Amino acid sequence: MSFSSQAKAELCQQKPERKCCALAESYGVLLYCNTFSPREIRIITASSHFAQRLPRLFRRAFNLSFDSLPASDTGKQSFSINQPEKLSLIFDAFGAEIDSTLSHHINFGMIEEDCCRSSFIRGAFLAGGSVTDPEKRYHLELATPHHSVSREAYSLLLDMGFAPKETRRGGNSLLYFKQADAIADFFTTIGASRTAMAVMTAKVEKEMRNTITRQINCDNANADKTVAAAQAQMAAIRRIARNYGLDCLPEPLHQAALLRIANPEARLSGLVLLSDPPVTKSCLSHRLKKIMTFEPKE
Repeated sequence: MSFSSQAKAELCQQKPERKCCALAESYGVLLYCNTFSPREIRIITASSHFAQRLPRLFRRAFNLSFDSLPASDTGKQSFSINQPEKLSLIFDAFGAEIDSTLSHHINFGMIEEDCCRSSFIRGAFLAGGSVTDPEKRYHLELATPHHSVSREAYSLLLDMGFAPKETRRGGNSLLYFKQADAIADFFTTIGASRTAMAVMTAKVEKEMRNTITRQINCDNANADKTVAAAQAQMAAIRRIARNYGLDCLPEPLHQAALLRIANPEARLSGLVLLSDPPVTKSCLSHRLKKIMTFEPKE
């Protein structure tokens, strides 16, 4: 089951107890479904949980049943209403005249209460929404064929404290989110707390992995620098030994050279601990740098 299907399954566990919320959720479903016209309502879904919820939802909201039900309970399932009296009843429920509706608009009088607003957005997501697995990336969208509805849903979400982005794709108007926090808040608001927690858990795990990766990369880079510095110091020491002999080095540099020869891959901090007599890190660093450019005096 995809992450989007899991989210819809969780949302469908909520019973539409209040009639106003059942109406609001149905409103969201209809405005974001495949077809909502004066001649036909058609809702197509691949979510088996949403398919089971739809008949109960419409019975609670409108006290009616679908004219056509899916022939199978697997794959994409289609629900439709074609009877004029049922269509007229549904349009009347949302304060729209079936004979004069040219384009759909959200009747905000139907969703004045916070619970009804959340129910409306839940219905919109169940019918026209999808969310990507947060382990891969953060993306949630609501798609409707009605541009005016999308613009008004944008305003509704703003009032609810969200800031979606807008775009169009294949004849549909889309609202979308690409931030983990916004997606988690969205699911919390519409009643999918486990889905919201899964999003935030994925975000935390990603951030931990990124932090560990950055630390490893930093450690590797530092190790590479240490190895390169040690190799350069050993090369300088071999040059001096070959051309002049190490005895030409002043005593402090001679001791530093011997220490490096004995510990060719050690970090500077490790060499400091091995120094006898003790020296500071800056002092030993200075001596090794002097070795790198050392030329005996004539």
